Amino acid sequence: MNMQHVLIPGFEKLASFVFWYPFIMSLFWIAGTLIYIRYRDRDPKVDFSAVDWPLVSFLVPCYNEEETIEETLKHLLALDYPSKEIILINDGSTDGTADILKEISRNHPEVRVIQLYENKGKANALHLGAHASKAEFLICLDSDAILDQDAPYYLIHHFLHKGERLGAVTGNPRIRNRNTLLSRIQLVEYSSIIGSIKRTQRILGKVMTVSGVVVAFRKKALVDVGLWDRDMITEDIAVSWKLQQRFWDIRYEPRALCWMLVPETLKGIWKQRVRWAQGGQEVMLRHWKVLLKWKQRRIWIVYLEQWISTFWSFAWLFVTLMLLVTASSPQDMLFWFTFTSFSLVFMSLIQLFIALKIDSKYDNVKRYYVWAAWYPALYWIVNTVVVISAFPRAIRSRVKGGYATWSSPDRGLTKSKS
Repeated sequence: MNMQHVLIPGFEKLASFVFWYPFIMSLFWIAGTLIYIRYRDRDPKVDFSAVDWPLVSFLVPCYNEEETIEETLKHLLALDYPSKEIILINDGSTDGTADILKEISRNHPEVRVIQLYENKGKANALHLGAHASKAEFLICLDSDAILDQDAPYYLIHHFLHKGERLGAVTGNPRIRNRNTLLSRIQLVEYSSIIGSIKRTQRILGKVMTVSGVVVAFRKKALVDVGLWDRDMITEDIAVSWKLQQRFWDIRYEPRALCWMLVPETLKGIWKQRVRWAQGGQEVMLRHWKVLLKWKQRRIWIVYLEQWISTFWSFAWLFVTLMLLVTASSPQDMLFWFTFTSFSLVFMSLIQLFIALKIDSKYDNVKRYYVWAAWYPALYWIVNTVVVISAFPRAIRSRVKGGYATWSSPDRGLTKSKS
């Protein structure tokens, strides 16, 4: 499309950036994934019987989780990990969660319950759980999560064999409600986009975030960084940056599977993604000084990629609106969108195929590739609007401060059987 009639200096360069940035980043994630598979994904199967496994504390914060917490606890109790304690933290729930937890503690003496009468947020709940725990290693789970039998072994194995500077190991969340279009699109996303990013960032040596759904921590590392930030809406992103700035290592363990529920409504996805985007932007605003410290240079590329992605969202919206306003004909506009969309969707589908093929050894996801066709068309636009909407919220939250509280998330319209 001829853009010379758009009388804004640098507009053509901005439009080129809008096209080339996602194209190049897709190649980057593909290359990183393949390198990870070649050099990092060759660990032999762990002999669980040959290790004297240490005590682990499972921390499960809850807020209005009466529909899911009993199922989560049932599977935690059924884990054959030999030395564990389970701590459930009720963060001022307004439904029947408190009564359920009371009944659980009466029937299962090995389970401890912390009852809070005011909602102070997930980070605060994890704080209290960490203080109450007896173990040096903590595994934090969402209250809808079902942990695979082998997951604790794979997570803790890293701490026993990868050195004292290992602060956290993030697991591999898998989606268990797969009955709707939206849940299947998210299944493709978790298996491909998120998995590719995690693997590539591990090659770089730094990661944007551990997974709040399932992650193991060394308590000493958490104490060293002051535990979780109570004023950050995404405590998992915030603590990841604190750990890495103190030179604690974070690893990704794709064999540590954890089955979770995802939103199945547009409203639920919108709330979730705005919170994620806001949390990432809050962290970027708080930790901007990493760019001034040479010792933190290994995390620069992760930091800059986050801000460039945010800028791309605003640039995409601006370029699209300008082209809509200034297009000399509908055919002119159609040519631009057809060319750019085809190229980017083509690269996206290649990335999705490679990642799904790799992840299929952990979960039978290749058969969901057909749903990948919806991802570029729907999610690029939604995620762009999400990033733009979250930006002013992130700025306001940095000014306001205080506890970052949470609301009960959308766990999906259908509860898949485990």
